[in-house]
Amino acid sequence: MPDNILKFSLNRCTSVERLADNTLRSVCRLQDTFTSAFVELTARLPDLEVLEARARFHHEWLKPPDLEEILSKLPGMRIGPGMLKIIKGLVGEDQEALRQVAYMVEECCHAVIISLTKDILTQAPDSEEEKLEFFSSMVRENIRLYNRCAAFAPGSRLVEGIEPDK
Repeated sequence: MPDNILKFSLNRCTSVERLADNTLRSVCRLQDTFTSAFVELTARLPDLEVLEARARFHHEWLKPPDLEEILSKLPGMRIGPGMLKIIKGLVGEDQEALRQVAYMVEECCHAVIISLTKDILTQAPDSEEEKLEFFSSMVRENIRLYNRCAAFAPGSRLVEGIEPDK
């Protein structure tokens, strides 16, 4: 048995940057023992319309079908309510590689949404109890924030009692 059979690492990082006053770029990168992948979406503000989608996906044995063809369906999609169903419909989910690409597209979209909440976050009150209520209310009002960062992950005091629909 090779001595590296039990070695595994996984790093996933998603970032958003403003390219211009009305344009954002969101990139999700995945690097693990078997995979090297990235998905990049460019979106126009304020309507959050996807302008461009790019990706590279390399896995030792999972090969997605033609990524260019799949990603060519994403421009025109709006980041917002209903996007998860749209992403699954456009990207597909009948193969593990496609499920991973769809997840990475979703991560890019959620990162855009979270990046636009930073102005709201600066309005948080100073008191710890008021902060708790402020952030809990924010997640209740926008359930897409649930489990999108460590602060809003299951088990956090900020999301106690919140059960998102599956």
